[in-house]
Amino acid sequence: MQLARRAFATSLALAVSGLLTGALAQSAADKITVYKTLGCGCCIKWVEHLRAAGFEVEALDSRNLVAERKRLGVPSKLAGCHTATVAGYAIEGHVPAEQIKRLLQDKPNAAGLSVPGMPIGSPGMEGPGGHDYDVLIFDRAGNTSVYATEKPLSN
Repeated sequence: MQLARRAFATSLALAVSGLLTGALAQSAADKITVYKTLGCGCCIKWVEHLRAAGFEVEALDSRNLVAERKRLGVPSKLAGCHTATVAGYAIEGHVPAEQIKRLLQDKPNAAGLSVPGMPIGSPGMEGPGGHDYDVLIFDRAGNTSVYATEKPLSN
């Protein structure tokens, strides 16, 4: 009887440990560092979008986003309004939180995601007149493909 209780206690401890380890790994993956321009309204709105989706965000003002992009391997043709990192991936521009979550779940062999430019209707750029826009996935050589096509958000 005592052996059965010990086996049960050990199994329970391992199960709890596994749950905690998974939670910590997920928590680490949900931390995003955003490099943005001081006072940029759409950058602030995008950070709010990420936080509302459950991400922990560290927002840092940068005087040189071009250097940040270069350091992270983001091709200039994919430049957006701000640059971020999460779990070893670069996130460029107004990428929807759901696509970042998908990236973290799928873990593709890629450098990151981008929404080039500042399309009206993307998170942080909500407003009338938006059109469907593409979220691009890119590799370290700068090759891209469409990861998702998104419908515009409105105010």
